[in-house]
Amino acid sequence: MSRTGSTTRDRSRRPRRGAAPAGAAAPVTSLGSRRGRSRRTRSPRRRLVVVAVGLALVVALGAWVLLASPLLAVRTVRVDGAVALSDAQVVSAAGVEEGTPLVRVDTGAAAGRVAQLPQVASVEVTRGWPGTVVVTLAERVPVAVVEQAGTRQLLDAGGVVFDTITGDAPNGVVPLDVQDPGPDDAATTAALGALTALPDAVRSQVTQVSARSADDVTLTLTDGRSVRWGSADRTDRKAEVLDALLDQIDQGTLDPASTLDVSTPDAVVLR
Repeated sequence: MSRTGSTTRDRSRRPRRGAAPAGAAAPVTSLGSRRGRSRRTRSPRRRLVVVAVGLALVVALGAWVLLASPLLAVRTVRVDGAVALSDAQVVSAAGVEEGTPLVRVDTGAAAGRVAQLPQVASVEVTRGWPGTVVVTLAERVPVAVVEQAGTRQLLDAGGVVFDTITGDAPNGVVPLDVQDPGPDDAATTAALGALTALPDAVRSQVTQVSARSADDVTLTLTDGRSVRWGSADRTDRKAEVLDALLDQIDQGTLDPASTLDVSTPDAVVLR
C-alpha cells in the first residue's frame, strides 16, 4: 500500500525555495537600470557645478556693475559749504571726472586737491550712491587784513594768509600791523588772539590791532583811544576787564582816558 506524500528522492528533486526553476535563465541586470544608477550618482555633482557656475556669473556681473558699468558711475559732483569759492572752482580742484565708476573714485586724493585751495579750512569728499560725489568744505573766515608791498591780504584766526583783496575788506575784518604775518609768527598769533577774544560789542570798536612783538600788542578803538594789551597771557581775563572798563566809562562811573592798560588785568592803569 502506497503512502501519500513524497519520498526522499522526490524531495531532493524539488527546487530549493528561492532557486530558479530548472532550465530558467539567471536574472540579468538591465543596461537601463545601470544607467539610472549612474545618473543618480552624477546628479549631485552636476548640481554643484551648475551652482558654482551661477555664483561665478553673479560675482562677475557684480564686479562689472561696480567697476566698469555706467550704472554706478559719477554723474554729478555736488559742493556743500562754498561761499567765497564758486562750485566750479571746487569741482575743478577735486578733479573727479564724470563717468568714473563711483567705487574707483579716490576720495582722499580728491579731498587733498581741494584742501590746497587757500580759502579752504577743511574738506571731506564722500560717495553718494548711485552716481554722486559730495564735496563738503568749510572756508576760512577772515578776521584781519594786512598790507605788504601794496598788496592787501586776508588772514583767518589762525594767522593763515589765504586771499588777496583789492577793494574794501569784509565787514568786521580789522587791519593788522605786524612785521611778518603768518601762522608761525608769534606776534601775529598774539595780536589775533587778543582780537578774537573780545566780545562782539568791543570788537566792533577796534579799528586796528598791532604787535611789535608777541609781548607788545596794542588795540586802537574807533574814538582814538588806545588799549595796551601786552602779551598773550590771560587773554580771556583781559577781554573781560576791558569790556567792563568801557561800560563804566560810557556810563560815567569812570573818567575818560586816552589809554587803557590791561596788560596786567588785576591792576588796570588808565591814562
